[in-house]
Amino acid sequence: MSDLVPDRIPFSSLDIEASILRGIEALGFEYCTPIQAQSLPLALAGRDVEGQAQTGTGKTAAFLTAIMNDLLRNPRPATVDDGAPRAMVLAPTRELAVQIHADAERIGAFTGLRFGVVFGGTGYFSQREMLEAGIDVLIGTPGRLIDYFKQGVFHLDAIRVMVLDEADRMFDLGFIKDIRFLMRRLPPSDRRLNLLFSATLSMRVSELAYEHMNSPTVVNTNDEQVTVATINQAIYHVGEGEKIPLLIGLLRRIDVVRTIVFFNTKREAERVDEWLGGNGFLTGMLNGDIPQKRRLSLLEQFKKGEIPILLATDVAARGLHIPDVSHVFNYDLPQDPEDYVHRVGRTARAGAKGDAISFSCERFCYSLGDIERFIGYSIPVRSPTPDLMVTPEPPTKRIKGRAKSKGPSKTHRGRSGSGRSRFGKPRSSAGRGRA
Repeated sequence: MSDLVPDRIPFSSLDIEASILRGIEALGFEYCTPIQAQSLPLALAGRDVEGQAQTGTGKTAAFLTAIMNDLLRNPRPATVDDGAPRAMVLAPTRELAVQIHADAERIGAFTGLRFGVVFGGTGYFSQREMLEAGIDVLIGTPGRLIDYFKQGVFHLDAIRVMVLDEADRMFDLGFIKDIRFLMRRLPPSDRRLNLLFSATLSMRVSELAYEHMNSPTVVNTNDEQVTVATINQAIYHVGEGEKIPLLIGLLRRIDVVRTIVFFNTKREAERVDEWLGGNGFLTGMLNGDIPQKRRLSLLEQFKKGEIPILLATDVAARGLHIPDVSHVFNYDLPQDPEDYVHRVGRTARAGAKGDAISFSCERFCYSLGDIERFIGYSIPVRSPTPDLMVTPEPPTKRIKGRAKSKGPSKTHRGRSGSGRSRFGKPRSSAGRGRA
């Protein structure tokens, strides 16, 4: 499809049911983003879409609007059980499934449609009861969906809209067999609307689309730029022992309201967490070992601004829509170029501006060339000035009995630090909140 579309297309100009438009307007949205402007007219007309767009550009709202419009225009037949789901959205992670469900509840607030979400790790019986009570739109992760399906808790015979979100991530996480299991139990592809969205469309993703979709139209709003233009990117070349002083120095210079710091390993995130705690920063940690209830609680606190700094491994890199994240730090450069795109895409969402700052050290610098080739340009280099390389206060211990953390390199121990917290107050143990 041509990329030449009008810059500002109002939702009200599209063939969308009034109750959906009311929900969109209540959220304060008036004009479509590029991916919405190109994919919605196709989906509203009943045509399959294979969509690619940068993260944070409104893919979720696009496919949710299409789902709701289809279900409202095609009432449930008398022959279909009242509780049988009529649309299914597959997501690769629990956090993304929860986010899609929250967006569906908001956009569909005036439609009368019932939305349900299922995912592993918690709520096994409550989710089962929700399915048994009946829903219209089923959102979930593959494993838990297959579990309930095999038990006969719900069936897929009435599905008329199928959505696969973050398809490339499905491959990365090894879900492709589960995806094919579910898709092969849906009505034939020519009897349903099929929508596939992803930040990147690889050959294997397109092959999946060919197998389970009905001649989809490819919509690509990425052009040649892989990362969002409104992200101000920068990279510092530093040694491993210099990363903690630099991170603390940079954090003291910004208004820390919603900032994400990404790591390649949980162990390194825990180590840095102790240093930030010892220097007056309130943090929360998100990784694959955190229980699901705690992960959801942390994300909610972060969204509300109650926790200003989120330390995360790549479990948080894709699919999460957290408004107003001002800064993303790559404490460790990711080894996969696509992970870089998804990490920095946590900021500058929906047209906002943001900063993405990366540290290139002797351990992870080897991936920088691959990242720059993937995004198509060199990341601007900044020099770590002496005033940024602070002397941190000692780390605190979050877990009793943990081995003593390594400190920053000796070259920074003699430099003067501010001796004050990011709020400008003298440091004291009373001011070191922990999440």
